[in-house]
Amino acid sequence: MWIMRAKRSGAAGRRSSCPINASLERLGDRWSLLIVRDLMFAGFRTYKELSSSEEGIATNILANRLVQLEESGIISSERDPADERRVIYRLTAKGLDLAPVLLELSRWAVTHEAGVRPPEPFRRWEADRVRYLAELRGEWKKENDRRRRNP
Repeated sequence: MWIMRAKRSGAAGRRSSCPINASLERLGDRWSLLIVRDLMFAGFRTYKELSSSEEGIATNILANRLVQLEESGIISSERDPADERRVIYRLTAKGLDLAPVLLELSRWAVTHEAGVRPPEPFRRWEADRVRYLAELRGEWKKENDRRRRNP
């Protein structure tokens, strides 16, 4: 059975112990998923870049979601060594693990929603899922290794 009842206190304050519920409580609004999308596929790294997203997120919502995503361990942030006023945001390994979720949401929308065109990452995912995930993880690892060598 998918729906597993649990007392709020017994499931880390969640309404149930259902894994879908737990995921939605963590990521259930569109803004969180769109921020993860932009960090993962658009290469955005700064608040300014994230605020320029096509969907037009309000700055107060963006600031709130960045805090929530960082508290959840989905993203990390650090001051830009080249400009201490700027913060650089990156996905964590936990955040990168959302790639298949976002790509399958894309598949659903392309299949069922009129006027939705498949983005390039989706085409690469459809062509070879294992390879594309390996490429994403490889790029993420290279970026993290480079960051560790050159703080």
